[in-house]
This record gives sequence, structure tokens and C-alpha cells, in this order.
Amino acid sequence: MNKNNIKKTQNTTKPKTENMPILPLRGTVMIPGNVFHFDLTRNNSIDAANFAMKHNMYIFAVAQRDASLEIPTYNDIYDVGIICRVVQLLKENDSGFRIVLEGLSRARIDQEFKHVNSTQPVQGLVSVNVIKEAKFKVTEKSIALIRLIKEKFLEFAKLDPGYSKQFIEKVETFPDDESLTYFTISFITHMFSSVETKQSILEVEDDYERAELLIRLIEKEIYVKSVEYDIFEKVKQDFEASQRESILREHKRIIEMELGENDDLSEIDEYRNKIEALGFKDEIKEILLKECSKLEKLSYSNAESATILNYLDTVLSIPWNTSTDTEIDLKTVKEQLDNDHYGLEKVKDRILESLAVRKLNPDSKGNILCLVGPPGTGKTSIALSIAKSIGRNSARISLGGVTDEAEIRGHRRTYIASMPGRIINAIIRAKSNNPLLILDEIDKLSSNYKGDPTSALLEVLDPEQNSEFVDHYIDLPFDLSNTMFITTANDEDAIPDPLRDRMDVIELSSYTRIEKFNIAKKHLIPKQLKENGLLKKNFKITDKAIYILIDNYVKEAGVRNLERVLASLMRKAAIKIIEDPATVVKINDLNLEEFLGPKKYLDDDSARTDEIGIANGLAWTSVGGTLLPIECAKFPGTGKIELTGSLGDVMQESAKTALSCIRSRAEKYGIDPMFYKDYDIHIHAPDGATPKDGPSAGITMALTIYSVLTSNPVRHNFAMTGEISLTGKVMPIGGLKEKAMAAYKAKIKNVIIPAKNMRDLYDIDDEIKKKIKFIPVNDIDEVIAIASVQAKKKKTSKPKITDTVNPLIISSTSKKIKNDINISQ
Repeated sequence: MNKNNIKKTQNTTKPKTENMPILPLRGTVMIPGNVFHFDLTRNNSIDAANFAMKHNMYIFAVAQRDASLEIPTYNDIYDVGIICRVVQLLKENDSGFRIVLEGLSRARIDQEFKHVNSTQPVQGLVSVNVIKEAKFKVTEKSIALIRLIKEKFLEFAKLDPGYSKQFIEKVETFPDDESLTYFTISFITHMFSSVETKQSILEVEDDYERAELLIRLIEKEIYVKSVEYDIFEKVKQDFEASQRESILREHKRIIEMELGENDDLSEIDEYRNKIEALGFKDEIKEILLKECSKLEKLSYSNAESATILNYLDTVLSIPWNTSTDTEIDLKTVKEQLDNDHYGLEKVKDRILESLAVRKLNPDSKGNILCLVGPPGTGKTSIALSIAKSIGRNSARISLGGVTDEAEIRGHRRTYIASMPGRIINAIIRAKSNNPLLILDEIDKLSSNYKGDPTSALLEVLDPEQNSEFVDHYIDLPFDLSNTMFITTANDEDAIPDPLRDRMDVIELSSYTRIEKFNIAKKHLIPKQLKENGLLKKNFKITDKAIYILIDNYVKEAGVRNLERVLASLMRKAAIKIIEDPATVVKINDLNLEEFLGPKKYLDDDSARTDEIGIANGLAWTSVGGTLLPIECAKFPGTGKIELTGSLGDVMQESAKTALSCIRSRAEKYGIDPMFYKDYDIHIHAPDGATPKDGPSAGITMALTIYSVLTSNPVRHNFAMTGEISLTGKVMPIGGLKEKAMAAYKAKIKNVIIPAKNMRDLYDIDDEIKKKIKFIPVNDIDEVIAIASVQAKKKKTSKPKITDTVNPLIISSTSKKIKNDINISQ
């Protein structure tokens, strides 16, 4: 090292508190009485050191609040620092210096100076005020504090082996009557590493407060260290116990092998015996015994042994040869379905038909039943009732949101967390090889980069393939041909076509008002009375109140929310009964709002009068049918058409088709053929926030356009559904059953439908057909003649209408409808 690079200082003058160079420190705090050395790399720091060397050798060192700042401002440094004497300044390379500083006394940056320069970079000269240390006096309190600090530190040192014996001895031999200031400040350089902690002790001016703060901080460190030590000891003991057990087991195994002792069966022998007892085919038995041999050669501490054990336990828990005695008694099945479910007669008949075929031909490979309907209509509970009535164990598998093929086929045994798929897991839960498995929400499957679960289900549900279903985790064929599958879905169209081809779809429509009433009386109320701890004698509800609940407090296709509302009533009744056990809570139409608040759903007053430009459409949704009012307005413009109400592409095209249809027949309807040049047409479908799509509102939109252009009102007690063509033909639609239910709930008396949909009336409940007159139409002229108030003035022919609602018998040589229906005004 070149001696010329070293500059030594001589302490010949006293430090000045004004115009003193400042040195910001990163990650360290200077302590009075200690010597520090570190590298200088920042230009401002090097300039400050050179300034001190050229003048009186003194510099003010203060810690930064954030060590990552390259150029701190005065707001980024602490107020209290140390006045230091520069002992050495060594130039190490072209751009850096190494400096040695001796801490002298504490000082605080002048607040007026800092206020003026708060946002300026820390550089140049600074004004500081020296903190005068109080003259030390030996008192009983100071001696007690020093002793307590030493005692606490020695307690801490026992938990932290990082302290040298020399330092511990220095603390032990420190005189009790020495300066408390010197002892506490010098102590923190060894005890704490946190800049914030050191700075907090440094800034305390009173000796006694500083000592008490130090004691609290040491106590905290002792607690943290003791917790760390306890955790370390516990982990160490657990590890040693595990290692000891593993070594002993390995020794035991070797000793037994050497001595040839086979009196007591080992765990592996038990696995072998179970495999032999299950009577597997030779190829399957060979695979499983090979796994046992592999396990026998592995140490229990080997991670692979745990994987093999899990595999063997899973395989042996599958009910390979366990089956339940099933007997299909149609009378028992019908009684069970009638007890558990009100109504649904057509659904029950279709289920009985399917079971009758299975009874006559047990080996029949019939289609899988798929129950399709809105939420809350009892799809899953019907499947459970079937399982109960025929004596099969059951398990439910929810497929909603499944995107990974491995959820069906299982995960391959290539990693520790692998497991069998949902099908095998359900078989294990059912504890029989011929259970009834309920595959819920099959219409909500999706696929991604992990595979297509729909394709995996094809093998499961195909009776020609599932006799040797192979789960990737089990990797052995399992016979699913004895398993009965029932699937459920909300939307038939959302079921992938290959799956739908393998299933026999049974539709469950929305419940009628009377059906909901009877379900509530016979099933929901008794169930909720039991669940809420009530008795029939202390909770009563009138029939009229139940009907109000159905009409004004729930709006659904099923009865799930109705059950929740009944449960809410009973919870409120429970509070009253607890307060007075003799109370009998009676709920009727007069006090119902006291329990549930105002009615949530009220009748729509806008549909009580005939209005121009407003017609009632019918829409199908996955949660049931709904009334879809269509509004139309005209105003002076340039022939533009405006479509609002979150309409999808198909519905927008249907609206444009309807406008073109009316425009092509303008002269026939007495409309100015040039209206499109003078008026803009706006079609709106409330509720605007709900997305709507489909072609079935075509005739509704065409009727509203006609009504606006001719100023003829539309009958308010009519609803309609049907797709319209450009030539005015009314084309068939789907979902008529749910749409009819929507009209029934809205108390609409007349429903206009396409003539080709009359055959679908066979599936509609008789109660609905008694309340609603279904009017078949073939073209838009008939729609206008029937639904327009002033239809008599038009040249369109009005169809004959009678009371019958029997299915149509349409002749192949005639397009005229054979049976008509009376219009209910």
C-alpha cells in the first residue's frame, strides 16, 4: 500500500457547530466513543471528507432513514447524529476512499436550517447543536439499572451463541458505578442490528430513560429468541424421532430376514393376502404383487414407499367385488317418488318406463337418463329417490366448472399429489360396484390446455366402452357397466352433442302456482319445522299467506327460494317462542309483511291497458321462462333503426327482418310506403342490463312496429312467441313449455304461437292449458288480425278459433290449421 495514499489527522482544534460538513450513512449508526471505518463511493460524501481534511478534521455523520436512496434530502435523514473526528482517509482506487471515524459527541441538526433546506440534497455544510451530556452521578437507581441491563444481556447471551466469551466477560466485569451513558450507548453497537432501534436509543437524551428503553428492547429480543429456540428444539426432536424410528424399523426388517421369522404377518404380507383374497385376474394380480415387492425393498424413510402405500390403499379400498342387492319394484319406486315429489307426473312416468325396461332385461344397455330443468325443480333429489327405491347406494359428482381431464380420468402417478379421478372416488364413497352415480351440472363442463373432460366422460357414459374403464391413477380396468348413471343440467343446448347423443333427456319444467303451493304444504313446511325445532301446534301459516309468498316474495322456476323464505319465517317465529313458550305464531295475509317486509314483486301495471307500440313477448332462459315486453317508438328522422336493451346479434337481425317485413307490406296495412324516409324507429327490450338473444321475438317486434306506424294499440292480455321470416311467415321456436309457464305466471290469458309448435302442447301441464288459450298462426297477417285492437279494419283474414287445445293434426296437402282456440278477452 502506498503510504502517500494515507492521510492522518491531528486533533488540534475543537469542532464548530456551524458550517460543518455532513456525511449521510447507509445502514449504520455511529456511536460516541467508538471507531468506525467504511468505504465512501458517493461524490457528496467524498467532498465532505475532503473538506474536513482541509479544515478542522471534524464531520457530522447521520444515518439515512432509507438506505436505498442514492441522493437523500434532509427529510430523508434523522435529526440526531454524531460529531466525528476523521482519523484516516485512504484512497483505495480511482473513484473511492476508505475513511476511519471516531465518534465524539451527539448533535442535532439545527431545526431552522433543516426547515429551510428540507427538500434539498444532503451536501455541503450544515448547522448542528451539540447535545450536552448530563454529568454522571452515582445513585442507587443508576447502579440498579446497570446491573439489570447486565443480567438481561447475560440471559439473552445464553440463547444466542454468537457472542464471544471476551465480550460477555467485559459486560460481566463492567463496574456498576461507571457512566450509565457510556455503558448504554456503547452496548447497542453489539446488541442490535436494526438502524431504527439504534437510532431510537441514540436520540433519548435522559440517561435513565435510555437505560429503561434498552431493558425493554432486550426483553423483547429474549422473547423472540426463546420462541425461535423452542421451535428449533421441537423440529430437532421430531426429526431425530423420525430418523430413530426409521433406523429401528430397518434393523428389525433385516434381523427378521436373517432369522427367517414369519410367525407374525408383516404389513406387506397383509397387502399380499388382501390382493389374493379379492380374486383379481392374473394380469392385475401380477401388477399389484409387483408393487408389494417393490415396497418390500424400500426403506420406510424413502418418499417412494409412501406413494406406493397410498396407491395400494386406494386400489384395495375400491369395491371390486362388493355389490348391493337391487330389486326394481315399480310400485315401490312410484310410491317413493310420490312421497318425495309432488306433481311431475310425466317425468315420473318416463322414469318408470326406463326402470321397467331394466327389470325385464337386466343386461340392457339403455340410454343414460338426463334430467334437464331450471334450478330448484328437484333434479338431484329425484335421482336420490330413484337410488333409494331400487336399493342402490348413491354418490353425487358435481361437474360444474371442471376443466381438467384428469378430474375424470385421474392423475398419473408421476408426482406425490396424484390421485384418482372423480368417478373412482365416487365408487369408493358409494362402497359398491353397482351404485347410482349422479353427475350434476353436466352442461357446465369446459375445456382448456389441461384437456377436455367432455371427451373423458364419453368413455364413462358409453355402455359399449365403460366395461373396462381405466383411471390413470389406478391404471387398472374397472367395470362400470353395472353402474347406473343419472345426469342433470339446466340447459339442454349447452350439453356437448356427443354426450347428449348418449343420454335420454327428460325435461322438468317450472312449477305452477298450485304445484308450488302443494310442495310447500306437503314437503317444505314439515321439513323446515323439523330443522328449526318448531311444532305444528306453535307455528301456523294460512293457505292465502303461502300463495302471497309464491306470488310476491319469490320469482323462480323451482322452489329453492320459497324454502328459504319459509325458513326465514320460522326463524323469526323461533325468537317469539323462546321469549314466550306458550306463544302460537300464526302467519296470515294480514301480518305477513310484519315478518318479511314489503312485497318484493308486484304486478306490472303497464300491462293492464292496450297501448300503442308495446307487446308482450316470451323468452326462454336457463332458469325458466320469462315475459319479455317489447317497446317501439317512431319520431321524425332519416329512416334509422335504433336497437337497445342488450340485444344479441341474432335478435338484432330479427328486428331488422321484422322491419323489412312490415315495410314490404306497407300498402296492404295502409302505411305510407315512404315512412322509412321520414321516421326513425327505436326498438327497446327492458330490462336493459340483461343480455337477450334469439329469434323468437320476431313476431313481437313486427307487431310493435305495425302498431306504431298505424297507431293501432296492441291487446294487453296477449303474449306471443315466434320467429318471423322476410316474407312474413311465422316459424317454429323452442322452449314453448317454459314460455307458457312464464305467461301463466304473468296471468296472460292468450298466447300466440307458431302453428308448427301446436304439437308441443302435449308436454304442457293441463293446469296451464286450462288457464291459457293457445292461438296458432302461420303468418304475420294472422298475428296482426288477432292481437291488434283495430284488426277488423284491415284486410287480413281472421282465423276461426275454438276452445280445443288438442295437438294439431296437420294435413300434408293443406296448410290450414285444423283446430283453433277461442280468444279470451
